[in-house]
Amino acid sequence: MRAERMSIAAYKTTIRESESPRQIERRLLVRVTATLDASAREYDSAEAGFARVTLLTSALREALSDNVAIWQALKSDLANPGNALPADLRAMLISLSLWVERQTNVVIGGGVGIQDLVQVNRNIIAGLSGQAPSGPGATAPGAVAGQGTDSTASI
Repeated sequence: MRAERMSIAAYKTTIRESESPRQIERRLLVRVTATLDASAREYDSAEAGFARVTLLTSALREALSDNVAIWQALKSDLANPGNALPADLRAMLISLSLWVERQTNVVIGGGVGIQDLVQVNRNIIAGLSGQAPSGPGATAPGAVAGQGTDSTASI
């Protein structure tokens, strides 16, 4: 069992060393978005805030926390003067990061909005994949097509 854990750790290290920052950002967002999406419909359609709070299972609460952590790391990198993205794009993405933090607090407090978080993440994933985003509000995140923020060093 110990050898298996060492092998898995070596594999993860190899992946981190061979992926570009953009690929790592995309992979992290895909993982957390899948977990959020699995709970979104049931959570957002629950009748009352109390019912929603009871649905905040450890997996959902952890996914919300992970999502905020990813966005905080992105925000930190975007605020770095050495970031190579255009200033207006950085500002837009920082604003989006702040929205993600506020929206997550709404959800944790029993409000609706997981699907909104999922859609934003999907739009960013599409941009990181070099694809046009889709769905409501797709225009803003589409500006990131093909560009990473190089924030994964702090994740």
